[in-house]
Amino acid sequence: MCEVAMEEQEREISDIDPQECPSVAGNGLMLVVNHSRVRPPLSVVLATVLYCAEFVTAAVLCSMYQKTDDVIWMGFTIAFMLLPAVLIQLTLTFIHRDLGRDRPLVLFLHLLLLGPVIRCFEALVVYFKAGKKEEPYVTISRKISLKKGEGTPMEWEIGQSERNLATHRNAFKRTAVIQAFLGSTPQLTLQLYATIQEKYILPLRLALMIITLISVVYGAVVCSVLAIQIRYDDYKVRLRPAAYLCMILWRGLEIATRISTLVLFSTALTHWVILVGLANLLFFFFLPWAEFWARKGSLTENVEKNFSKLGTTVVLCMFTLLYACINVFCWSAVQLDLSHRELIERKQRWGRLAIYYCGRFVENFLLITLWYYFKSDFYEYVCALLLCVQLLICYSLAVLFMLLFYQFCHPCRRLFKYNVHDCLHCVCCRIGSRGGRGRRGKPPPPSYSTAATMVLVPEEPLELLESQNSQPLDLTGQLGVRETAIVEDMMEAA
Repeated sequence: MCEVAMEEQEREISDIDPQECPSVAGNGLMLVVNHSRVRPPLSVVLATVLYCAEFVTAAVLCSMYQKTDDVIWMGFTIAFMLLPAVLIQLTLTFIHRDLGRDRPLVLFLHLLLLGPVIRCFEALVVYFKAGKKEEPYVTISRKISLKKGEGTPMEWEIGQSERNLATHRNAFKRTAVIQAFLGSTPQLTLQLYATIQEKYILPLRLALMIITLISVVYGAVVCSVLAIQIRYDDYKVRLRPAAYLCMILWRGLEIATRISTLVLFSTALTHWVILVGLANLLFFFFLPWAEFWARKGSLTENVEKNFSKLGTTVVLCMFTLLYACINVFCWSAVQLDLSHRELIERKQRWGRLAIYYCGRFVENFLLITLWYYFKSDFYEYVCALLLCVQLLICYSLAVLFMLLFYQFCHPCRRLFKYNVHDCLHCVCCRIGSRGGRGRRGKPPPPSYSTAATMVLVPEEPLELLESQNSQPLDLTGQLGVRETAIVEDMMEAA
């Protein structure tokens, strides 16, 4: 995983505008040299602020629980506060390889759970010192820029400051995901459950819930961005503000609806929610391993050079646990391949996406229905039916924003072989053809979606085009071939 992180450093530095200092090399590449502009480490600062705010607020809330003798709430709050904090220290130490260097102060601060603070301070020092002196040449990053439907190969030099900042950004992206789904998500679920059970809103508890909700949404967005960057490693990925807005609405509605559903179900059937949570966690934990054993693959040897088979297995189990925790609450945006060097499948599987959201919608519907019939007398003052409808509508809106993101806002949507429009059009055409079987009618028009086409399309010879134009077009045959191709692709993906 360290080698993956080093490769993503160059991927992270690919946000330089090609219009700044461009020059065309002899091999057709656009050479961009820009050492003066170094982006501030805003993601590092934001992740550190969320970590500190959640840790301090949870600690103060635990002291209040101790004064009121709420031992159960205090114990779970401490557990969900310390578990992600310890894993974050290990992650930062592992990525920066501190164990092999003489840095006792940094290691001591990691033992005090202050690793993100010192890392953020180091990143800020690197940023403010960047550009004050000429840096030696380090390496060249080569990416393909997708702009106006054309792929333009580019390469640019990377200085030492940019590389160090990229290391910090990559480390804090992973810590944000760990903090979100191993700490903030269970913490938010616990505090919301405690609020409903005690039937009053504690201001400090409300503040902790707001901080954890922001942390969860931020971690989910970071997870989606990381999945895009790893999957499209050869391309320059830049997300527009509309894409971020769409992802925030998608992830926020999805996670808020999921947590609210689990909490409401737990207030009516407390012990059964443990079975539901464990079933989800174990299913998504063993799913990648079952696929790994079915493919008869071998463990990747590039996780860490100094790791044995046992150490590699332990790291992969921790990675799979994080993957399972993400999928319990929202779509992880990736599929694991434990035999691959980057541990992630590069192919976009629309079938997996459709199965996940359909299954999750049915599960939420069943949990809300069970809560509606077994709810306590406390909800007599609440319109329970309206609350159930609102939760289902919010989850449907989350799916809608997800479809809008993949159709219009995905930075690499031009590389999709088939997009959302084509899959929906294929399904609708198949349903229509079954309903109209045996009746004569006009064939459905072909899909004119341009968002799902490839970027580079080979041109056909002029003689072939003239021969095609001289013959009548068989739209029905073309549509049938297109639908068959899409269905085969979806079945292969599923």
